[in-house]
Amino acid sequence: MRALWIAAAMAFAIDQATKYGVIWGLDLITLRQIDVAPPYLVFRKGLNTGVNFGLLSGDSDALRYGLIAVALVLCGLVLWWARGFSRRVEFVSAGLLVGGALGNALDRVFHPGVLDFLNMSCCGIDNPYIFNVADVFIFAGAIGLVLFSGDGRRDARQNGP
Repeated sequence: MRALWIAAAMAFAIDQATKYGVIWGLDLITLRQIDVAPPYLVFRKGLNTGVNFGLLSGDSDALRYGLIAVALVLCGLVLWWARGFSRRVEFVSAGLLVGGALGNALDRVFHPGVLDFLNMSCCGIDNPYIFNVADVFIFAGAIGLVLFSGDGRRDARQNGP
């Protein structure tokens, strides 16, 4: 379980540091866009009041606080689920998901939505979506849980004679 807490703390800290470093440190608030290595990496100011890809976007406080509550409940469910984990990769995956979710939830506490700044395009495909490091951690954690949870577990009945 220790690996979960370490991964969650690191994901949360890296997310918050990158958001504040890019958005305020590089003054993305004023510049609105910084071409780092276009089109592969562009920093664009974004505020997502909805969920992934702007779904459920809106300006209502009920939605904002509802999404905070959903994030906290989901984190609680993942932590409860993690009690049955036995492998480090499961704990780390859960920690990445929890840390990213808490990073985005904290944004919603202090801002009307989630602070986004990453835009990446490649190979002639123009990606209009903006995301943040917490989103990467959430997806990496979710994929890790799908791929690795349940594998390698030993049931007490299987260890018997």
